[in-house]
Amino acid sequence: MSSGVPKYKRIILKISGEALAGDAGLGFDFDVIGSVADQVIEVAKLGVEIGIIVGGGNIWRGRRGVGMDRTTADHMGMLATVINALAMQDALENKGMQTRVLTAIEMRQIAEPYIRRRAMRHLEKGRVVIFACGTGNPYFSTDTAAALRAAEIEAELILLAKNVSGVYDSDPKTNPNARMYDFISYIDVINQKLTVMDTTAVSLCMDNNIPIVCFGLDVPDGIKRVVMGESIGTRINSAP
Repeated sequence: MSSGVPKYKRIILKISGEALAGDAGLGFDFDVIGSVADQVIEVAKLGVEIGIIVGGGNIWRGRRGVGMDRTTADHMGMLATVINALAMQDALENKGMQTRVLTAIEMRQIAEPYIRRRAMRHLEKGRVVIFACGTGNPYFSTDTAAALRAAEIEAELILLAKNVSGVYDSDPKTNPNARMYDFISYIDVINQKLTVMDTTAVSLCMDNNIPIVCFGLDVPDGIKRVVMGESIGTRINSAP
């Protein structure tokens, strides 16, 4: 680990909805949410500007809506991310951290609408910005939203906090011999059809040269360790 100086100044932390649910897979594990909040605050105190994208899979996933109109199912998923964003905001603010929730679909009674310049101003003032509703469009995942917001706010890194410890060549839950990559290129993720991020999100990161680190949310101080430059999980980039 490097000597007390963060390697990155501005980051996007993407947290899957399933990770927020802990072992249950659905709903909330408030111990997990509290742990994430503690880590985010510790990193923010180092002067790192943090944007958070939350998924909605602990509440709703569009693919569950069998026979449902895809756009409707995706809109339900976007609303699920707002619930998660408010839970994360509450956890952070209860611990004394200033936050703002910005939504891609307007709901002014609950949160601010997403405006790029406003988001960047909040970050510059040291607030944690939580982006909800994905991109605001159906057919685009919250992974793609993470890539898009990272490009827009000029983040130096995307941290993918998941309930697996990195990117594997096959599903470690079904294959005990699955091998975890320390590094893999964007193009290999796409060509091997690895499910760490969808193709649209990986392509957007590749086009804008935004590195990604995928790691397990259960890794002690994982967020801080990545920000300080320690090698954990899997790094996705053009070159090691």
